[in-house]
Amino acid sequence: MLLLPFWLDAAGVFVFAVSGALTASRKELDILGFVFIGSVTGIGGGTLRDLLLGRLPVFWVGQPDYLLVTLVASVLVYFTAHLVERRYKLLLWADALGLALFCVLGARIALMAGTDPVVAIVMGVMTAAMGGLIRDVVCGERPLILAREIYVTAAVAGAAVTVGLLATSTPALLAEALGIVTAFAIRGAAIRWRLELPTYRSRPGRDYTST
Repeated sequence: MLLLPFWLDAAGVFVFAVSGALTASRKELDILGFVFIGSVTGIGGGTLRDLLLGRLPVFWVGQPDYLLVTLVASVLVYFTAHLVERRYKLLLWADALGLALFCVLGARIALMAGTDPVVAIVMGVMTAAMGGLIRDVVCGERPLILAREIYVTAAVAGAAVTVGLLATSTPALLAEALGIVTAFAIRGAAIRWRLELPTYRSRPGRDYTST
């Protein structure tokens, strides 16, 4: 089974690096800050996935082109972010695209490593979400993964669609494409219409001291 083409994998790294650099712009960091935040966002999730799967060296060590992709994305945003009026909205959409690409890629790589389908879905979610989590924690932002709008659910759906279709012998590129579309459509709808899952509502505690 072929993995996603390198250019599509690199596109995921690029858009996540853009989202990281956009956060750096909101924090008014210097150019090295942009590169650092962009890089950890672009490669963070994939690095954790590879470490957990025992795929060493991790993907960007074996193929340093990925670091060049994060560098280009970060520097580009550094010189152009001031042209974007609503940077947070752009950050959300860049993150949504990266989420869609990486939940599928992470699941496929896990399947290639011989994992159980359920583990593959978890690895897809981890690949998609951890880079953004690192970005938000380092920059002191509320993590998007904890946003009220649907987020992780979109990654789960995209990874599950891909894994499920591959189990039915669907052509790999079609399964991947449908997984990407599913994840992006769900996350995009959540951003556009503020869709969210039901949240926990606190209730009065039971008084166990009464008889």
